[in-house]
Formats: sequence, structure tokens, C-alpha cells
Amino acid sequence: MHIVSECLGNVMQVRVGPVAGSLVIAAGNNNSIPITPRLASQCGFSMKEDIHGTVMIFASLQNCFAQNQEDVAFTTTLNIDLHRDHATLEQYKVAETCQYAAWATREILCDRNYMEVSVRRTTQDAYALPEQPIYGNKPSDQAAHAETWHSDPGMRIKSIVFHSTVHQEVAMTVHDAQERGYGIALTPTRLVLRSPSETHETYFEDVAGVPMTVLRTSTFFQKKWSVTQIDAQAACPTPNGGVYFTPNMITWYMPTFIDPLISSKKFNLVEVHMGIDGRRLDAAQMASRQYSMSVGDIYITITIPVGAVGGYFKSYVLNGQYFTTYTIEPMLELVWTEGLTNEDTRYKVLFPITTPMVDGPIQVIDNTIPEEKIFKLSLGPMNPDVVLLNITFSNVVLSVHDLQARGFNIQQHDTNNGLKIITFKVPFKDSVVQQMGYERTTVYVLHFTVGFVVVPEFSVFAQTAYVEAALVDIVPPSVSGDCVDERFFLTVRYGSQGFNFQTLIGNRMLTSALAEEYGVVENGTHFILSVPYTSVDAVFEGVHSSSIRGRIDVALKNPLTNETIQDLSLSCSFPTILSECLANGTMTALAVKLESVPYLDPMQLTLRDQTCGPTISNDRYAYFIFTGNSCGTTRKFLSNVMVYENEVSLPDALEPKDDSPGYEMKVYCYYNANSTQAVAFFVDKRKNEPYVETGKGMLQIALRLALDGSYTTFHRNEDYPIAKYLRQPLYFEVELKSANPQVELELENCWATLSDHKDSYPRWNLIINGCPNPVDPYPVVFHPVWPDSRVQYPAHFKRFEVHMFAFATDEDLSGPVFVHCDVVICDSNNQMGLCNRQCSNQDGPLKGQRRAVSSEQDFRYISAGPIVLQ
Repeated sequence: MHIVSECLGNVMQVRVGPVAGSLVIAAGNNNSIPITPRLASQCGFSMKEDIHGTVMIFASLQNCFAQNQEDVAFTTTLNIDLHRDHATLEQYKVAETCQYAAWATREILCDRNYMEVSVRRTTQDAYALPEQPIYGNKPSDQAAHAETWHSDPGMRIKSIVFHSTVHQEVAMTVHDAQERGYGIALTPTRLVLRSPSETHETYFEDVAGVPMTVLRTSTFFQKKWSVTQIDAQAACPTPNGGVYFTPNMITWYMPTFIDPLISSKKFNLVEVHMGIDGRRLDAAQMASRQYSMSVGDIYITITIPVGAVGGYFKSYVLNGQYFTTYTIEPMLELVWTEGLTNEDTRYKVLFPITTPMVDGPIQVIDNTIPEEKIFKLSLGPMNPDVVLLNITFSNVVLSVHDLQARGFNIQQHDTNNGLKIITFKVPFKDSVVQQMGYERTTVYVLHFTVGFVVVPEFSVFAQTAYVEAALVDIVPPSVSGDCVDERFFLTVRYGSQGFNFQTLIGNRMLTSALAEEYGVVENGTHFILSVPYTSVDAVFEGVHSSSIRGRIDVALKNPLTNETIQDLSLSCSFPTILSECLANGTMTALAVKLESVPYLDPMQLTLRDQTCGPTISNDRYAYFIFTGNSCGTTRKFLSNVMVYENEVSLPDALEPKDDSPGYEMKVYCYYNANSTQAVAFFVDKRKNEPYVETGKGMLQIALRLALDGSYTTFHRNEDYPIAKYLRQPLYFEVELKSANPQVELELENCWATLSDHKDSYPRWNLIINGCPNPVDPYPVVFHPVWPDSRVQYPAHFKRFEVHMFAFATDEDLSGPVFVHCDVVICDSNNQMGLCNRQCSNQDGPLKGQRRAVSSEQDFRYISAGPIVLQ
């Protein structure tokens, strides 16, 4: 907690806060005495708290507990206890010494709960008087002081006479006056009298139209047969006396000539000062706060704007309605002289002003721009003590936390006059927004009730609001498409503003000639066109075993700004025969220019024999026709299959010299070496039409090593050699790359060697005839395959687990391990084939190589063996 004390002329101020609880103030250095409301008005203390929880304590320098050093230095010690829930949380002590020697002959102080007058005594009556203030809360305390007073052999106070009216007087002893709440003190040079704001002995007087409370006293001192009289008067404006309000301005009138305090016609106003909370302000400070003060013959006029700096707003809730007040405490300090002796009077009034309650519904300000499709709303301005509780919409009640989580972007903004504004945003698409459709116009409606709470009273109130925004629906043009047969079919819709755009197909603008070429059909709201995937406006993205993936790019452009309104990239795979293996030994190959190889000129492609160019070519594709014994075609035998192989590529001189990707296309043809064919001959009228028998193609098989048993991530070729520990599981996956769901993959045999050559020795069998090696101490474990985003046909996959091992000779571990597999592709509809063979232990043990233990081995290569077609 922050505590600051300072001296403000004849007043000391202590600021404490912000306070979260209640304060108990006690005065006195050693024996602290709690300052009750009665003692505060009797001893010269007042206290107030603003809306931010800051407590201000004002103390007269001549308060009952001040240590007075020759009426020049005054030290006041306060003990401050912070309480919460009837428990003392923190204790503080503050002591301030104020220097004040410029005492006027008479000083009058008007505070919120007391009036104080201090007058200078003559040296003649000063010597015999006690120098300690007279105070007390109990009659016994006051009696003790009285006894001390009476035992003084010098001059003593005989009585105090209160002039209730012009013709009525009430005489009291010091004891009686203190019993009625008056404070009386004698300092080395002054007599101090202090009265609560209203007592039976004070009276009201209209001074130039301003009601004021007046205190008039005469104090009589007696020594033997000598009596001395000291008169003391004070006059203070009643609460809100002389104050007038307009909605935006406070005007305070104070009499220039305060009749009850002036007894001479020779009056001279010497000084006039204005301040806030006891602190003087200069002209520049007043101007910056828009305060004004004028001094006339009758009134001193002070004007303060409602909401000006120095005051604060306070909120109230009455019968569910919201009200506000504004409070500020100006200070007026006057110095005047009068009479032939020019005795001066310093008059200071601390005057809290609170405006009447004003019905203040919190405004809902709509800053929505419909085209942005979001409500932008402001609540306020509101007082700092108002807290947003929730907002109730037509279908849901949302707390502040819920509003933030929903993306309504609740923010608080402080204003220059101490108020605040809360802003939030609600997208039109949110479910709390209602929509009403009209012809080409949508009206978005937001009906809500805002719940607020006023702290610290925790009074709740609500504010209902209704906002709407009309938006002329501007539907932009759009494009969509699909692929059918060998064409891209595109639909372009105009939107709400008609045909006011340009269409770009690939890199060409859709002109009337191009529209005719693509068969454009228009019906007033949209048009449809079809583009062959071989069109120059399409691009080839990739080539697969039996298809080409093509793409068409379409963009709708603003003809004025050339900005893209909407675009579409449509990619499809089109079934295409890329190579044929004819029964007469003729082979064909179709090579296309891919988008990823922009430099390629298909007309420059050749077969392995670079003298064999394309039979037909252009800037998009090249078509080759050759035989199995020409153009560098090679032949090899695999089991019962004869394989012919060639490749399409650029001549060496035309290959790119930089990092650009090269171009290479492999062409394979497989023929059964030994087979019996049944041939039937049919007579056809079209005798001259050639007949071609379709040859066999090739299916791709992949053998991969997975990182773990989830089979989601696999080692890449560049990862080898891969180090594994002994008995560490190795997870293998074999995949048949085929789109035919009627075929199935089976593992025939799998084995391991020390060489990448599958026929090398030593050799250890892992899988024999589709079953784990029965003599393996750690046999292969097969894992099931389930469909997922990568696995479309589980029958095309086989997964098995092998524990890491090494070959050993004479107990020495040696060499890397290579794994090879023979696979079988079956017709899944054939119930009698290998795909339905079951593993059995009746064949007896199969002899295998010895396995030995090793801490770590390297895998350098994984290969796949020959494929047996069945």
C-alpha cells in the first residue's frame, strides 16, 4: 500500500491507497487514540475516499495531537491499521513535520466536518496559560485538565460565551464546551477554537444569498481582579451552499465580503487562491483543467466542468436504474485586511461538491461498417466502478471469458476524463446474429442485453440494445470444375453483378474464338466449357504407370485493376496408355513434357540408341515405335519370363548442366518364355483390318523398412547404412503398387545374406513357402494390415517383424545383413491358389544357418527378388 504525506499551508494531507478493506486511524506517537467521527471534528481531522480506493486524510496543523514547537513547527503522527473481515492485515505509521510561521492575525479553516478559528493572543495574557491543548473523550479526562487549569496561579479561562444569535448568549466552562464536542487549545501565541459543522450554538446566516454556518465566541481570561476578552468568529458555507449545476458545468459562488467575519468598513482583499483537495493551482494548471475563477464586488465565482480532472464519477443503482454523480473538492483561500491596524485574516475552505444524481443509461454506439460483415459496438462512456458482467443474446448468455473465447474481442479503453469505454465485435456469421433476407439485401440484426455490476456495492443493472446492418449482397463470380473422360469440364458463374469480368484459361484470355474451340454454352447466369486434357492450355503434372496427371488453371480477373477475383486449379489423373507390348515384338512409348521440366523439348528425346528419335512429336509429347531387337533394346531372362528394356531420355549433349532435374523414362515389356496358348480363328468380313494381341505389363513392388511398428514412417535410401542393436525389432513392409483390387500380394520366401547379391552365401531363411522358418529361435512375426489414408487395399501389403541378428563364423560376427524376398501376385478370386495356402508344421524342421549375437549392425541395402506371376 502506498502512503504519501505533505504539508499544504495550515493543513497536512496524507494519501493512503489504493485500500482493499477498511482503515482505522489513530493519532499520537506513544499512546495512540482512535480517531472517531466525534473526535475528528473536535480535534481537526477529516477523511474521504475516492472511487479508486485512495483515502485522503486532512489534519489541521493545530490538531489536538500535534507536537507544537513555538507555533513554527508542527509534527503529527498517525497510526494506520488496514482491516479486512474483522482482522488486522497491515499496520503503518506516518509522521510529518510541517513548517508554518506565516500565521495571520486570524486564521479560519472550513473543512467537511468542522470549523476552526485561530487568533493571535497578546503577550500580556500569554505567560500564565498552559501550552498544551485541551481535549478529551471522557468527562474524567476533561475534568483532569480543568483541575490543572484551575491550579495555575496565573491567568485562567473563566468562561467561553457563544453568541447563538445577535441577542442570545450561552456561557460555558471549558469542561462544558468540550462535553458538547468543541475543541479548545492554547498554543504559545494563539487561541484555537474548533466546532463541529453544526451545533446548538452555531446559527445560519444568508450572506449575499449564500447560506453559511456562523460561530461567534468570546473567551474570557481572569487573573485575580483582571479579566481579558478574546473574540473569535468563523463562518463556513453550508454543503452545496452557493452551488448551481447545469448538465455540463458546476458554478460555485462565494461572497467577496463575508459579513459575519468583518467588523470594519475598511476592507481590502489581498489574495485569492483556488485549489483542489487542499493544494493550490496556478493559472496554467487551472487553464489546462478548464477551471475558471473571477473576483467581483459581490461574488468570487468558480466554474468547473462536470468530469474535469481532479474529480471523479460515482455510480448508483436505484430500483434497477443506473445513476451517476460527479464529486470534486475545490479549495478557496482568501487573505484580507481590515481596520486601521490592518490586521489580516486568512480564510480557507475545503468544499466538497457532488452533483445531483443523473439518470445515465449507458450508450450503445454502433460503429459498424456493413461491408466488413462485423458489428463494431461501443458501450459507454461509463464510470470506472462499473464492471461488465455478461451479455445476453437471443439464444445464449456469455460471460466476459466466454465472449473472449468466442472471438468477440472485448477491450476496455480509458478516456481523458477518467471514464472508460468497452468495445466488442460480433461477426455477422455468428449464431447470435439473426438474418432477414430481402431482394439482393440481407439485414443482420443483433438484439442483446448487457449486464453490469457496480463495485464495491455489487449492485447489478442491465442495458438492452438493438442494432442492425443492411448489406447489399455482392456475390462475386466463381468457377468450379470436374473431370469427365478426357476433358476438364468448367462452370463459371457470374455472381450478383453480372458478367463484368475476364476469364483466363491457362495463359490465354477466353476470346470468342477460344470459346468456340472449347464449346462454350451460356445461359444468362453462367457458362460451361470443356477443355481436353491434352490442350495447350493445360499442363502435365506427373506420369504414372497407366495415367497422366493433368491440370488446368482458371482465373477470373477484374478488367479495370487486373486483380484476380477468384481462381481455380483443377488436377485429375487421366487413364493413358504410355507403353504397349505387342505380340509381334513391337514396343511403343509415349513421353510427355512435364511442368517440372520446363526446358524439355520432346522432339529432342531419343531411345537408348540416340539415333532412334520419336516417330511422332511436337512441343508437348513424343511417341516412339520400335522392336525388341532395335534402338538399343536389351533382353534378359528371369525364371519363365523374358524382359525387354529400353529408356527414353535426352541426348548427353542436351542434358542440363545445372541442378535442373533430368528426364528419363524406362520402358519394359515382359513375355512368357514357356507357355501354351489356345488360338481360335474367326472369319470377319473386315478382312483387311489388322489384329493385334495385347502383351503383358509390369507391376511394381516395394520393400521398405519402417521406423517403428506403426508403419507410418520409413527409412529413406539415403539413410543407409542403418545401425541396429541385436534383437532390436526390424519392421518390414512389402507393397504391391496397383489400382486393381482383384489382385493380392503374398510373400513366398524371404532370406538374409551378407552380400547385396540375393544368391550369395551364407544365407539364413526368414520365410519359407510363406511361413516363418521353424528352426529360427526368433521366428518372423507377421502383422495385420488395416485400411487407412495410405492403405487403400490391405491385400496389396504384407508386414513382418524380424529381430536384428548377424552371421557368425567361429563365433566371430561379420558383415552387414541384406534382406531379400520372393513375392507372388495372386488372383484373390481363385480359392485354390497360393493366396489361400496355410502354414503347417508337418513338413519337419528346415535346416538353417547359425545366428549369433551382436551389439550393433549396419543395413546397407534392401532388395526385392523376382516376381512370379500366377
